[in-house]
Amino acid sequence: MITVIGLDGSPLCGVAQERLAAASLVIGGRRHLREIPLPLGTPALALRDDPGEAMRQVLEADGPVVVLASGDPGFFGVLRLLRERLPADQVEVLPGLSSVALAFARAGLPWDDAVVVSAHGRDPRHAVAACRAHPKVAVLTSPGAGPAELGAALAGVERRMCVVERVGLEGERVTWLTPEAAAAGADWDPLHVVLVVDDARAVAGDKGWLAGRVQPAGWALPEGRFEHRSGMVTKPEVRALVLARLGPRLGDMVWDVGAGSGSVAVECARLGAAVVAIEKDDPSHLEANVKAHGVDVQVVHGTAPAALDGLPQPDAVFVGGGGLDVVQAIVACRPARLVVALATLERVVPVVDALRAWAPEAVLLESKRLLPLGDGSRLVPTNPVFVISGALT
Repeated sequence: MITVIGLDGSPLCGVAQERLAAASLVIGGRRHLREIPLPLGTPALALRDDPGEAMRQVLEADGPVVVLASGDPGFFGVLRLLRERLPADQVEVLPGLSSVALAFARAGLPWDDAVVVSAHGRDPRHAVAACRAHPKVAVLTSPGAGPAELGAALAGVERRMCVVERVGLEGERVTWLTPEAAAAGADWDPLHVVLVVDDARAVAGDKGWLAGRVQPAGWALPEGRFEHRSGMVTKPEVRALVLARLGPRLGDMVWDVGAGSGSVAVECARLGAAVVAIEKDDPSHLEANVKAHGVDVQVVHGTAPAALDGLPQPDAVFVGGGGLDVVQAIVACRPARLVVALATLERVVPVVDALRAWAPEAVLLESKRLLPLGDGSRLVPTNPVFVISGALT
């Protein structure tokens, strides 16, 4: 039997003490092995020395094994590694409180509606995108992806950061600061959790039945759900295909270039992505739609491609307006997914050529809507639109 004991700074329960007393081998991080007094003569192995060797010794041990872990071992912890190799009836888990639960408790915030992301050993761009899109995020950090790096990436975004150091341990410290202050750097303890919070939405309303993030009720919304100028809004039939090809999701950064009313930007944000909407004309309808749908979209009032300078690296881009120079500038950014909507035939071939690396697909969308006519009905066509899309291979 392998017993995994989660440590959160609290005294060990009686069962955990019994398992340690009977262990033929104890494995844990160096910090864990220092914190817990082991029975005299019990072999101990630091997990971080060589995880592969540690697992081999676990599997070959002649008697009970104890694995020490931080907080809840089933939450971004060692339990996944063990269960990849062992059946459930060989693993016993005695969890502690997770560092995330403790951090939110120290911040005095409910967290059933929070998103938890990890930048530990991963590309931190996805954690940053989640922080931009969601009002309440806990980030598990690592060297090179800590408070300073998160703060620099979130500078200018309406967020506050809470750095909780040594949670549950001696020397615990809770610090609230702006992203800009975090970017300036500080001597943080290596043991910390970062919370990123939009104060205006941190405790707003009933979040319903689903922990984490609220799922949108439908997508490709009717154009009547958006303010727009003289019908200048991406029609829902077109928007459905655009969204399917963009694939916006939590952790993505999406650009909507030539956003107009912002219908695509708003829908991407409703689906969980971080979004920047670029529009050269009056952005008042765009800003009104962002506010009406309760999403967080960064609005850039300017003309592409110049307005693209300094924006965060995109994962997906929709081009709803602008010339070939805009498409070429976006191609140079190499987003994973790229979608362009065109109203004129002459622009199709140059855009397809520019997107060769994305294995582009070109589709002409034509739709007719059934509308009343006297005591009957008639079909009214919408303007045909070319949608060119592709993904980097």
